[in-house]
Amino acid sequence: MEEKYKHLNNYLKEKFGERTLKICIDGNFTCPNRNGKLGIGGCIFCSEKGSGEHIKSLENTSKNYTFITDQVVNYFNSYKSKRANKFIVYFQNFTNTYATIDILKTKYDFALIDSRIVALAISTRPDCINEDVCKLLKSYTDKYYVWVELGLQTSNDKTSKLLNKCCYSKDFTNAVKLLNKYNIDIVTHIMVGLPNEDFKDIQNTVDFINQHSIQGLKIHSTYVVKNTKLADMYYNGIYTPLTLEEYLNSACYILTHISPDIIIHKVSGDAPKDLLIAPEWNSHKKWILNGLDKKLKEENLWQGKYYNL
Repeated sequence: MEEKYKHLNNYLKEKFGERTLKICIDGNFTCPNRNGKLGIGGCIFCSEKGSGEHIKSLENTSKNYTFITDQVVNYFNSYKSKRANKFIVYFQNFTNTYATIDILKTKYDFALIDSRIVALAISTRPDCINEDVCKLLKSYTDKYYVWVELGLQTSNDKTSKLLNKCCYSKDFTNAVKLLNKYNIDIVTHIMVGLPNEDFKDIQNTVDFINQHSIQGLKIHSTYVVKNTKLADMYYNGIYTPLTLEEYLNSACYILTHISPDIIIHKVSGDAPKDLLIAPEWNSHKKWILNGLDKKLKEENLWQGKYYNL
């Protein structure tokens, strides 16, 4: 079947010669908008565990970070590891560059314990990228494919303030410049359906991303999970999630207007079913994937069709 956009799975197969899977790691990090450095409470859509709510992390009872190694070992001891021969260590929860360089190196090293691991992926905030972090990440590139995931979400700074991100578009631009300098691949997160945003905001964010040199994109639906400020807004009638049709229209716009060279890592966010409040369609991944494929095919659309830098 003709590929309508550049799927991550296909890209990894080409790069490593075979199927390559992620090992999601909770490194017991926090964020500067949680611990009081820039703010408290974290982003309004973020649960107590961060974006990796599904990770069954082990309690960190030691100071030598063996709890990180244990997560990797447990993965390799599970049925999941039988589905591939090559793997990516993915530090997912919260801000995974928010610590001293010594602590970062130690935590990364405690995960990179198996010869089957071929890549290191780090999810973080743009304002937690600096020269020293880039040098550390660069030091792994001789042995591993390294990429950094930056949570942009939107280029609208007014929305970012509402989200309590305490991080803005200028921080994203600065982080991209630094990572580009060290030739480290960047995956950008964009969220569709954020509070007070409309289709024009999606257009502006896509235009903003296209002005930067990035290599990957994650398109996230905005979903409401328990014990978040966004949940309070939803119950108080202040926030209404998008319908599936509205989401698919926005995702198609993003794909058709983003650079055709960018690898698409995701086309929807995945909320744990036990935490999801709304929208209900978010728990049906096949509805989203099949709906998107159907729309792209029927309307003769493909990634980058309307891309114009």
